[in-house]
Amino acid sequence: MAYNYETYLSPLTWRYGSAEMRRLWSEAHKRRLWRRIWVALAEVQAEFGLIDAGLVNELRAQVDAVDVTRALEIEAEIHHDLMAELHVFAGQSGAAGGALHLGATSMDIEDNADALRIRDSLDLALTRLGKLLESFCAQIERWAQTPVMAFTHLQPAEPTTLGYRLACWAQDLHGDWHNLKHARARLRGKGFKGAVGSRASFAELIGAENLDAFEGRLSAKLELPFYPITTQTYPRGQEYHLLSALAGLGASLYKFAFDLRLLQSPLAGELSEPFGRRQIGSSAMPFKRNPIQAEKIDSLARVLAQMPRIAWDNAAHSLLERTLDDSANRRSLLAEAFLIADELLVVASRILKGLQVDEKAARRNLAIYGPFAATERLLMRLGKQGADRQEMHARLREHSLVAWQAVGEGQANPLAELVGADPVFLQYLDSEQMRACMQIEQYTGDAAERAIRLAAEIRASRA
Repeated sequence: MAYNYETYLSPLTWRYGSAEMRRLWSEAHKRRLWRRIWVALAEVQAEFGLIDAGLVNELRAQVDAVDVTRALEIEAEIHHDLMAELHVFAGQSGAAGGALHLGATSMDIEDNADALRIRDSLDLALTRLGKLLESFCAQIERWAQTPVMAFTHLQPAEPTTLGYRLACWAQDLHGDWHNLKHARARLRGKGFKGAVGSRASFAELIGAENLDAFEGRLSAKLELPFYPITTQTYPRGQEYHLLSALAGLGASLYKFAFDLRLLQSPLAGELSEPFGRRQIGSSAMPFKRNPIQAEKIDSLARVLAQMPRIAWDNAAHSLLERTLDDSANRRSLLAEAFLIADELLVVASRILKGLQVDEKAARRNLAIYGPFAATERLLMRLGKQGADRQEMHARLREHSLVAWQAVGEGQANPLAELVGADPVFLQYLDSEQMRACMQIEQYTGDAAERAIRLAAEIRASRA
């Protein structure tokens, strides 16, 4: 069958995900890994005197000679993909082909290959996430002191700094980096334990007393630790925890992108993703600058969020020593999870490197909404001077309602003037003191310092 644009192709085949990640989950790479594992098994069996060491060189010479077309032709007849590849490999290897797969079951090959692919995919994802975190650190430091209006319930609240807002996103992603590092560290292959995990076939070949040494040599050759206990497969719970970590990364990137979409709206207008000179926002409305990169992140992350549920079912429904009802979905599940995560990281990095900050819009929003936030600061100062907190709160609320109406009518916010002229307030603070309270730009606590400290901690943890 010819695969071209006349048949269905997954968007992950050509539209989303990087060439590096696609290669790791390609059919050819999977089969090369199978062959590498078969060769490693033959090498160790030669060490234990089961096969002639000279045959191993003949096998090794054919590791990269994958012929997917021929393997698929054989599979159409025998309905077993691994055995079809084994037939092709054996046919290419002459007399050495008869030494392949001795004592093994299919999942001794496939599960170890999947663990190797997962490991390499995690390494690529961690590299991309590390670069994204470095970009966040640079942006945090650049904007640490820049005041912006913060929002709760999508309503103006108090000032924060842009660097601190960036630090909130970065802290979540740093947690994801640790989770993925942990998943990488705990990753295990099945090892070589045969049809039900008992290692009976290998015990028959080399003796039960040699089994630990035998598997230890294979673990060293593949540079892959093995589970001590398995059934026909490695525990499928491993993939549930892995996909949960990837979905957690998706959640953090989703929030970053969703927040950016809100802040890119002209109603806020403070941040925006990069927009190419020739980029078209809408086929109907030439003026549009839609946040399509952030929207893409949110769209794909929704798919990633559902994948741990499938992995949960695969783990929970793997009855007794093995059932095959996970096999079909795992052919796409693992690959698509990593390809989506890869695309999310690539796009997020592109956005952050080209992030556009409109400082005028930030100052405008502070001028409009900042005086309302300053009422908390003024209330604290009045209370320290002995004023009745409840009475002061009521008077500030009355002035705020008047100011809200003025703002709603498009006028400048008059709240500072209203409270500055209030005779009750003037009993406790003079006009200069109240004016200082209403200067809200510096009412950001130690947000800037903690944001910078987080950036340093992120860099130190990755050093």
